[in-house]
Amino acid sequence: MPRVSLAPPSLCLTFLPLLDRLLPSLPTTVRDVDVPPLFRERFILSGYRAVGQSWRCYVLSLFQIHNETLNVWSHLLAAVCVVLRFMAFTGPEGQGFSLDVSSLPLVLYVFSAVTYLSCSAAAHLLQSHSEPAHYSLFFLDYVGVAVYQYGCALALCLYSSDTAWMQSMLGQVFLPAAGLLAWLSCATCCYAKLRYRRPYPLHRKLCQVVPMGVAYLLDISPVAHRLTTCSWSSNAALPLHFLQVVLFLLSAFFFSCPVPELFSPGSFDVVGHSHQLFHVLLSFCTLAQQEALFQDFLWRRPALIREFGEQRLLLACASFPCLTLCCTITALAMRRRARDQLMKEQR
Repeated sequence: MPRVSLAPPSLCLTFLPLLDRLLPSLPTTVRDVDVPPLFRERFILSGYRAVGQSWRCYVLSLFQIHNETLNVWSHLLAAVCVVLRFMAFTGPEGQGFSLDVSSLPLVLYVFSAVTYLSCSAAAHLLQSHSEPAHYSLFFLDYVGVAVYQYGCALALCLYSSDTAWMQSMLGQVFLPAAGLLAWLSCATCCYAKLRYRRPYPLHRKLCQVVPMGVAYLLDISPVAHRLTTCSWSSNAALPLHFLQVVLFLLSAFFFSCPVPELFSPGSFDVVGHSHQLFHVLLSFCTLAQQEALFQDFLWRRPALIREFGEQRLLLACASFPCLTLCCTITALAMRRRARDQLMKEQR
């Protein structure tokens, strides 16, 4: 005779019908041969979302397992961590933070970090909708990256540099050069995205990596100078800066090289492919950099206005929205070119 269990149903069984109603079943993922070449990644054979579904399907795919899931969640969670840590730093239990000219670059840095993380998450979540959406969203992603580059440059120049570096020739031209390279990174990434088709040639990757690499070498120069000339034990920010440099270099490696999926195509489609590792490492890099900048802010803030002058600080901060506007205009122009190109191909 079968035994009758009087135990209450599990929470999982109780909420499954509710989840089914709230999150209706989504189309199953497909293989690379089932999506247009534009949406394929080298050595990633499965886990793609079908193209041409409703926007609602792609929004809800945030809770679906596919080959972009970790790309989206890694940057979404990092954005939340950036905001929460900033709120803790500026809150009642923080360091007496107040919004004025000397703290404005730090606010712009946090804004730039949240911008690039959010734009990246949105691009990877929604890009499978259509070819026009794919181009538009990744152009938005490149704007976010450029904004973050300049946000970093601004904060590192004002908070993480020492007097010797500021008085050098590099220190004198740093911000204009950083702004130009940030815009160039955005423009070349947009151009490479639109110009080259799969299978991508090597110079497509070089077109993306070289301007961003040069921009990073410039942006990190105030930190590199301190790391090589100052005692690490005298400043709590320097080990954090070293950590963020290491994490960035590792992330750059995985961005440039399709490892480990190169050695076993199809084995790392959903978890562990190079772009996911790039996202995770870059997220930790951003968190380490933010923590280092908090330390540098406390170190430099008392003398910041005296050394730079209030007008110079305001001018430096005003260059941030100007750079953002230039990158946005560039992305919109490239979006129009992409739309025209797709219309010609459809004729």
